[in-house]
Amino acid sequence: MNERGSHDRRNQPRGGSGERAGNLARRKPGLEKGKPTGGTPPAATTTRPSTPPAGPNARRIALDVLDRVLGPDHRAFDETFQGHPQLAKLAVRDRAFARLLVTTVLRRLGQIDHTVLPLLRYRPKELRVHNMLRLGAAQLLFLSTPPHAAVAETVRLAAAGFTREMPMLNAVLRRLATEGRQMLEGQDAPRLNTPKWLWESWVGAYGEERTRAIAAMHLIEPPLDLSVKREPERWADALGAEILPTGTLRRRAGGLVDALPGYDEGAWWVQDAAAALPALLLGRIKGRRVLDIGAAPGGKTAQLCAAGATVTALERSPRRAEFLVRNLGRLTLDAEIVVADALEWQAPEPFDAVLLDAPCSATGTIRRHPDVLWAKSPADVARLVEAQSRLLEAAVRFLKPGGVLVYAVCSLQPEEGPERIAALLASDAPVVRDPIGRAELKGLPVDLSPEGEVRTLPCHLAESGGLDGFFIARLRRRDA
Repeated sequence: MNERGSHDRRNQPRGGSGERAGNLARRKPGLEKGKPTGGTPPAATTTRPSTPPAGPNARRIALDVLDRVLGPDHRAFDETFQGHPQLAKLAVRDRAFARLLVTTVLRRLGQIDHTVLPLLRYRPKELRVHNMLRLGAAQLLFLSTPPHAAVAETVRLAAAGFTREMPMLNAVLRRLATEGRQMLEGQDAPRLNTPKWLWESWVGAYGEERTRAIAAMHLIEPPLDLSVKREPERWADALGAEILPTGTLRRRAGGLVDALPGYDEGAWWVQDAAAALPALLLGRIKGRRVLDIGAAPGGKTAQLCAAGATVTALERSPRRAEFLVRNLGRLTLDAEIVVADALEWQAPEPFDAVLLDAPCSATGTIRRHPDVLWAKSPADVARLVEAQSRLLEAAVRFLKPGGVLVYAVCSLQPEEGPERIAALLASDAPVVRDPIGRAELKGLPVDLSPEGEVRTLPCHLAESGGLDGFFIARLRRRDA
């Protein structure tokens, strides 16, 4: 489970200089701070004003979503995109294009700004205009969109309230259409597209080489991973998927999830291969009472139910609990669903096992959620660390003597993983380590510490699309 923060971490431009022509000029001091560099926008001499696109439009929807995701509130991409009121009116192909536009901007935001901003004589005051530039640049630099379409349709977006900016958009995008690919040469893509605080944190934890490998995986659209209730070979064949060592099906071809074979039958659910590990590492749970803390959206709950456990799914958010109910309903799986805060809830009796998928910074899921790059800050990590420690203490209280606790976070930050377990053990909590063995990982190439703790990284299994970054530890409550 991850928590999407609202701290403003807008990307800052880096470097850039050179000769400019026409409406363009050298970058001037003050641009880094987002201030105009003097003068007024150029007169509309390059582009003839036109009406904005009528009806549902993939580029306009992408622009609306970017404004919310990169705005002061930093709304989560998936929720914002799926909730756009015009999205359902688009054809399937256009919906996919709108999504690709936004995710490409988010994955390549550092490179895009590094390339585009030096071309500006003045920086637009409005975020929406800046995002128009980013959308146009993404098409020209990374998506091989025909230049006439990328330029004309981006400029057309400005017809709705930003006609004075149309000449600037036209000039910059035409420059990118002819010279943009050359401007990308020599750029350090992994570094430019990673915020400084994250890069430094990962170098400290994993070293420079691994940090580069992690950041490189964030530039690639990940495959679709699925967990199946039964008959993995049958569904792998039906879906054109490979079976990973742990049983996850990995599908590289695209397509709408709800249109794939087996969706309506409830044969499978979407779940990254790394996200499937925590439930597997509880061991044999058939017939045992298991508590799933932070259960929504339900992937781990579904695993526990499919393995034959008697599951209580604890979820604090009523809205997310409704989503959990719908997911389990489609899968025809049953669990007791409790809407409550784990820090306040009183369990009627202790459990044989507890799975705590704690709220975290979600920095391990950037390959699937690139908006996390620009939404999180060190302050978010510090706040979440406190919550994780309290939840760990609560999880221990829910265990019967001899019971097993698996703690997991989809974060690459060491403060949220091994440091939390070390702090819990140092507090004299009534638990001991229950080391995870290499054989339990079934050949999945991930890191296993001397203490028996699992670390998955985006660059693990890179040849087939990588993994989300998880930390997983297993503890056992001491007998009374």
